[in-house]
Amino acid sequence: MNKNTKIAISFLFLSMFGVGFSQHQHNLFVELFPEQKSLLIKQELIYHNTSENTLYKIVLNDWNNSFSEKNTPLAKRFSDEHYRGFHLANFKDRGSTNNLSILDSEKRIVDWCRPDKHPDIVEVLLSKPLKPGEKLTLNLLYYVKIPNNKFTHYGFEIGGGYSLKNWFLTPARLENNTFATYSNLNLDDIANAPFNIKMSLKMSKSLKLSSDLNVGIPEIDLSNQTYFLEGQNRTNFSLFIEPSQTYSSYKNVIVEVVTNLNDNKVDVIQKAIVIDRIVNFVDQNLGAYPHTKITVSQTDYDRNPFYGLNQLPSFISPFPNELLFELKFLKTYINTFLEKSLSLDPRKDNWIYDGIQVYLMMNYMDENYPELKMMGNISKLKILKGYHLMDIGFNEQYSYFYLLMARKNLDQAIGDLKDTSLKFNEQIAGKYRAGLSLKYLDSYLGDSIVSTGIKQFYTKNRKQQTNRTDFEKELKIKTDRNLNWFFDTVIDSRDLIDYKFHNVTKTNDSITATIHNKTGTAVPFPVYGIKDKKVIFKEWFEGFSTDSTITLPNNQADKIVINYNNEVPEFNLRNNWRSVSDFHITNKPFKFVFFQDLEDPKYNQILYVPILNYNLYDGLMPGMRFYNKTILNKPFIYDINPVWGVKSKTFVGSFSFLYTQNNRKSDWYQTIYSMSGSRFHYAPDAEFYKFNPMLIFRRRESDLRDNHKEQLLFRYVMIDRQQTDFIDTESTDEYQDYSIFNVKYLNVRTEVLSHYSFKGDLQIDRTFGKASFEVDFRKLYDNNRQFNIRWYAGSFLYQNTDTDYYDFGISQVNDYLFDYNLYGRSETSGFFSQQYVVGEGAFKSQLDTKLSNKWLTTLNTSYSIWNWIELYGDIGLIKNENISPEFIYESGIRLNLLTDYFEIYLPIHSSNGWEINQGDYFSKMRFMFTLNPNTLIGLFTRKWF
Repeated sequence: MNKNTKIAISFLFLSMFGVGFSQHQHNLFVELFPEQKSLLIKQELIYHNTSENTLYKIVLNDWNNSFSEKNTPLAKRFSDEHYRGFHLANFKDRGSTNNLSILDSEKRIVDWCRPDKHPDIVEVLLSKPLKPGEKLTLNLLYYVKIPNNKFTHYGFEIGGGYSLKNWFLTPARLENNTFATYSNLNLDDIANAPFNIKMSLKMSKSLKLSSDLNVGIPEIDLSNQTYFLEGQNRTNFSLFIEPSQTYSSYKNVIVEVVTNLNDNKVDVIQKAIVIDRIVNFVDQNLGAYPHTKITVSQTDYDRNPFYGLNQLPSFISPFPNELLFELKFLKTYINTFLEKSLSLDPRKDNWIYDGIQVYLMMNYMDENYPELKMMGNISKLKILKGYHLMDIGFNEQYSYFYLLMARKNLDQAIGDLKDTSLKFNEQIAGKYRAGLSLKYLDSYLGDSIVSTGIKQFYTKNRKQQTNRTDFEKELKIKTDRNLNWFFDTVIDSRDLIDYKFHNVTKTNDSITATIHNKTGTAVPFPVYGIKDKKVIFKEWFEGFSTDSTITLPNNQADKIVINYNNEVPEFNLRNNWRSVSDFHITNKPFKFVFFQDLEDPKYNQILYVPILNYNLYDGLMPGMRFYNKTILNKPFIYDINPVWGVKSKTFVGSFSFLYTQNNRKSDWYQTIYSMSGSRFHYAPDAEFYKFNPMLIFRRRESDLRDNHKEQLLFRYVMIDRQQTDFIDTESTDEYQDYSIFNVKYLNVRTEVLSHYSFKGDLQIDRTFGKASFEVDFRKLYDNNRQFNIRWYAGSFLYQNTDTDYYDFGISQVNDYLFDYNLYGRSETSGFFSQQYVVGEGAFKSQLDTKLSNKWLTTLNTSYSIWNWIELYGDIGLIKNENISPEFIYESGIRLNLLTDYFEIYLPIHSSNGWEINQGDYFSKMRFMFTLNPNTLIGLFTRKWF
């Protein structure tokens, strides 16, 4: 029997399987070709029109084809999040769906197309209308090229394995007579209509198969094996094909669990106990899993890990191995359970998935580990006892992750579409906020109303396709209280919650307090009475938007606290405490903390940490930093850095005071008021003093995923410089002591594929005025070559001084504002003079003409020739007083090791001639290097924010 005959018989066998009532039916024959990393798929699709309207087309999800080009919505998502891997990938690593043909039951060709901007959607144009209740049969034939798993963790592995998900064509969810046409954005939120499936899978007999479908005993011939798989009422499933078996099966009376989750050296018996406990917990608190088998894979965990301190390397892990496995399994099991059983629109109603998942996780930890701290065993170390980070409970971490984004004014409504969320909100902050919100509602309503509502919603979901409205109804019918505030405000808005005390008076039997609602968000909140650090009473109050007075029992409380146990996802807990004693200096005592800590609402924290800086004239500068910025942002931040110059033998340093005003209703989302100052040596025998009041306005698009940002800065820079014999300059007041009003404007849009920025700069002083602009453009092409171009132009508006101190710099920035971190700012020769900063003319070669006192324009370009090696070429025109404009140029090699942070420039030819032939070549090289950790941190966090 030849190969084609075998395929035909297998496909015929599959087409004879029964079809579940009113479910779409897939009958698949699939053959894996390992050498091509591809699948041949013959598919019979029996489509049922379950809507109330006549259909003239049907929509199929083809998410595998989202990997086919570098301009798909998935590719754009990768670029937005600064992930270069997909764009740099070779064709062999990208997936696609090829040679698709569709025939109807009468073997006639059916027309199909891919909608504009949706290359991973297939619209099938029906030859005749499909009326409500009718069904049709389509026969599809196509090849699937499997992508590399390095992009999304799904796909082929270098070692020969395959993790397959969303790999074949399946009907899109139909709701309100509209198809959910969602493209793949690496969010695990495909909106498939429920289906039944029968599948024949042919592959090499050397490979091992694991799946959450029911798998029969394979038929084996000389070199291949054919598996028969079956599933009912599915919206998704997974296939895991491996050269050697890594999956183990654990089965109890509820479900069979197939898992290869990293066990952290946990033995089989311990794993079985953990799995059984979690399976029973979810069954009791949610309901029965609708299928007989569930996979809990390392792939699924790696896509959605337990973000937090348990991500630390094993040698400093805060938790025992068994508990680490339990946490990982708990998160992945619940996530997979909900994904495979809830029939919701996962892009539109994603907050329900997230909310139920985190709610169940929190309840599990409360039930099984009520005393567990966020930092686990590390919190037991006596040396760390005073840190709030060591003191908070395990479930309290969820609130801090939410606040991390809220304090940055980058939080988003958890009821928004999933694809509109920033990555940090989608994977962490929003997910945790959803769970916290359900816990908040549960604490307010009591009587297990939320838990019961979730279970009944889950039961209803098993019988029919559901949506958010069904979830709301199940919660609302359990109580007489109005819950509109919960769905309209907590779920569907990003309104902040922040109550605080105003006046508090005490009598023998009562305490009267005025509550100020700082944000006007009217939601319920609890007030606690505390005596000797113990709760002696708790009362819930309905929300109010204006100041209101409440009366509480006295009960000898020494403090009253709003939201003491943090049930309410509140923006600021620091203003919730009020002492009711007759005498107190402050409501919260001061606390000195070494290095760093989480925000502790019970104390006024002052943090301190040793620091070590360096410049050529002060030498090494050990010192101490005093500041109040904890891991979470605060409105007011101070930072004081006194250091001792070992070489200069003097105290130097810097300070800053900063107040941030978040504007919640405007695209100009942040206003910053700042005052800073510094004192360092700028020459071996001279210091400078800088004082810099500043006002900054920041803007982002209302769509926070848009990488377009603007900033407008106003500042008044006051400089006082000591006179020096090291630099031969005029000793005038305007040179030694000056003040400059500076306005800067920044407009930038950046992603992996392209970067654009415009910078405008205006400087006004009594002796001069100058204006400049700078345009940067960077483009990464499909051949993985990168082109960079920068255009700078600046001119004096007026100049009433003879000094060249304020002139434009050609190859060395004229840093009279002391903005740049120059290690040897007054050096004219030697290693430190070779430090390069992209500013003003931005030439790398040290030309004979170094300054311009009229105007200057330059064009700086570079183009990659291999990996991080680039060729650069610059041209420019400079104009000085009483001299004709001078044309300048240069070329060389740029080692772009880390763009804008670590680069080396090797000049070749310039207006000076052939520089490589002029001797002492090392002195002509330039370097760019930053030691500022905040700058480097920004490089790695931009994909999240």
